[in-house]
Amino acid sequence: MNADPRRFFIDYQRCIGCQACAAACGECHTHRGTAMIHVEDVEPGLSPQTAPQVCMHCVDPTCASVCPADAIKVDENGVVHSSLKPRCVACSNCELACPFGVPIVKLQIAQMQKCDLCFDRTSVGLRPMCATVCPSGALLYGTEHEVERLRPESNPVGRFIFGEQVIETQVRVMLPRGQTELRVDAADFSSPAALAQQLADGAQGSGDTEARVMPEGEVFFL
Repeated sequence: MNADPRRFFIDYQRCIGCQACAAACGECHTHRGTAMIHVEDVEPGLSPQTAPQVCMHCVDPTCASVCPADAIKVDENGVVHSSLKPRCVACSNCELACPFGVPIVKLQIAQMQKCDLCFDRTSVGLRPMCATVCPSGALLYGTEHEVERLRPESNPVGRFIFGEQVIETQVRVMLPRGQTELRVDAADFSSPAALAQQLADGAQGSGDTEARVMPEGEVFFL
């Protein structure tokens, strides 16, 4: 097993709301034209702040644990997949249980669909579609060693506390150096946008603003 696996990283404070990630995600043929990443307006009409939201691919996914049909599977790489269509009963348990507000039950096809980390690409060494087009470096895909080099003032965090519930995730969120978890007040995330606000607030202050060129020629604003 790779000691330093490639992971997906989100730097909320860098999102500029361009929707390039959603457009690229929708082009993936496995999604049939439907974007599986969502860009939330944190305070519509009050602030231009936006926050991208993908599936966090929890180590112990709540969505799978509440599925009565055993339709949500986790593969050997830790990717939590959309529900298996022959099994899914469109009960919406996963929608209600996910603390990140990610799963969406498509009633037209009676199936839950969500971000699958572009497993058809990442399983063969390619990066997720959204990470290839993000112009501000809000979405990254690489090893923690690479991210540490690129963002020395930030710390990738995959531990979230919702009230008394502790969630460990495969996807990491960039927070200020020294911060090892993000505690979310259960009374304050009544919607995905409210959660995005708390996540974005927790990411403030990393201070990495230098632009660097990756080996493959990409420019990230750090």
